[in-house]
Amino acid sequence: MNLKSVLFAGVALLAAGPALAEITIEDAYLRTAGPTASNGAAFMVIHNTGEEDDRLIGATSDIAAKVELHTHMDMGNGVMQMTHVEEGFPIPAEGEHAMERGGDHVMLMGIGKELPEGAVVSVTLTFEHAGDITVEIPVDRSR
Repeated sequence: MNLKSVLFAGVALLAAGPALAEITIEDAYLRTAGPTASNGAAFMVIHNTGEEDDRLIGATSDIAAKVELHTHMDMGNGVMQMTHVEEGFPIPAEGEHAMERGGDHVMLMGIGKELPEGAVVSVTLTFEHAGDITVEIPVDRSR
């Protein structure tokens, strides 16, 4: 690749501009059955104030062996089942996606430490366009 090609690629990259999805997280909390529970779920409202749709495609946390995006599905006869959502959750441009009890959430499995009420857990959310965003999430069993 010659210098002219490198410069052209650099100018094209600058002209593309920044990603148009602008993600913020509001009202995040983590709920577990108790301080020594091995599983927990994180809930929050994800806002996209940008002009481009985005998608939450994954999550990680140092305190859990496994972190997945989950939802509850009606299996009929009033039976709800929690299931992994591999494709993630869409976050529309200039919109939001609520992650709430009984619906979509971030599931932390194999929690390796005690989480008393008020403890704070770091969870990194991965978005298709916005990339990784780390959120400090308090433990709140009262909600």
